[in-house]
Amino acid sequence: MTAPSQRRYTFEEYKDTADWLMTNTQHRPKVAIICGSGLGGLADLLEDKTAFAYTDIPRFPTSTVQGHSGELVFGRLQGCECVCMKGRFHFYEGYDIQTVTYPVRVFFLLGVETLIVTNAAGGLNGTYNVGDIMLIKDHINMPGFAGQNPLCGPNDERFGVRFPCMSDAYDRDLRALAKKTAEEQGCNGFLQEGVYCMLAGPTYETIAECRVLQTLGADAVGMSTVPEVVVARHCGLRVLGLSLITNKVVADYNSKEKANHGEVLLTTQHRTQDLQRLVSHLVSKLR
Repeated sequence: MTAPSQRRYTFEEYKDTADWLMTNTQHRPKVAIICGSGLGGLADLLEDKTAFAYTDIPRFPTSTVQGHSGELVFGRLQGCECVCMKGRFHFYEGYDIQTVTYPVRVFFLLGVETLIVTNAAGGLNGTYNVGDIMLIKDHINMPGFAGQNPLCGPNDERFGVRFPCMSDAYDRDLRALAKKTAEEQGCNGFLQEGVYCMLAGPTYETIAECRVLQTLGADAVGMSTVPEVVVARHCGLRVLGLSLITNKVVADYNSKEKANHGEVLLTTQHRTQDLQRLVSHLVSKLR
């Protein structure tokens, strides 16, 4: 794998991947859904599916994490043309930020207008319970503070402007629609709204780090999502973000609790049907 500072994709490379996909499927998605750890079941809800292994798609990375199966699935969800990523890419797998975000620009070239991102996250907010679903209203981009922003380097105006706004990264109307849908589906009792903070991983947070993030105003913490959102907004896509709170962070030195990936996957099994129901009914309103 090339060093992070060396890898740049050209417009033509993104377009070549998009063209390959359009040649191999008749679906023309308007909504893209990125499924987080253990949440790939969202793709199983699609009808008239066409699935591609990541390894078969030109220039697509491969997912190496348990709970990320590594398929791109096209189909219809509640009558809406969609494409789902069953598994995403992360810094901690050794990928540079351009590779982590590669699919989002491909989605843009496919004609996608709305991106729904889901993730498994640790709850920093003391009022959150394991199994809550958090609507992301804003994010804190910790890798970005260190210069790891997917928009660094030459800007291609065919994707977006040099200095895109991020104060409206998570679409207000989509969040309102999600709240209304959650109420209709009986999910509002465990629906939260808050700020997501991204760290690079793969280690879970220290107690001191959790306390710092709480002081900064973060409600949940994870290892993904933000770079994809930044690229999506650069391309002009509307974004809705959903975090499934799979564990409470350890912020007490006297606690004997320890975060672990098995716990994350177990929680997604318990709440995944609720999240799937929420997303599928929300998508039906986007037609």
